[in-house]
Amino acid sequence: MIPITRLNHAVLFVRELDRTIEFYRRAFGFEVISGTPGKAAFLRAENSTNHHDLGLFATPSTSRPPLGSPGLYHLAWEVPTIEDLAAARATLADLGALIGESDHGATKSLYGKDPDGNEFEVMWLVPRDLWGEHETAAVIERLDLERELRRYGGR
Repeated sequence: MIPITRLNHAVLFVRELDRTIEFYRRAFGFEVISGTPGKAAFLRAENSTNHHDLGLFATPSTSRPPLGSPGLYHLAWEVPTIEDLAAARATLADLGALIGESDHGATKSLYGKDPDGNEFEVMWLVPRDLWGEHETAAVIERLDLERELRRYGGR
C-alpha cells in the first residue's frame, strides 16, 4: 500500500497554451511560476503549499475522446468556505464555464469546463462532524446554494 495523503498536482494537454493559462488565471487566480513559452507552463494557486498545482503542456492535437471514454473525467478543486463556492459560481458563470451544480451530501459542487473542454469541479467539503448519513453515501442531488449558505455560512 502506498500511503498517499492528497493529490499534489494535475497535468493537462491543451491546444492553446496562452488561452488556457489566461482562463485558469481568471478563474482561480493561478500564477505562472515557470515554463517554456508556447510549450509548457506550471501554475500555482495563491495559497498553495505545492510547488505547482497545475501543469499545462501544449499539443497540436485537436481531437478529444468521446465523453465516457476511458481516461480522466474531471479534476476537483476544493475551496475553504461555502461563501467561496458561491463566489466561484459567479466567476465561472462570468467566464461562460459553468456547466452544472450538485449536492453530494458531504460536498457541495460546481462543475465547469476550460477552453479545451477539460472538466473540473469546484467543491466545498462539509465539516466531517456534520456528514451524518452521508459518511458512507454517494448522492447526487440538486444544489440549493442559497439554502447551503444559510445553513453553513459564517463558519
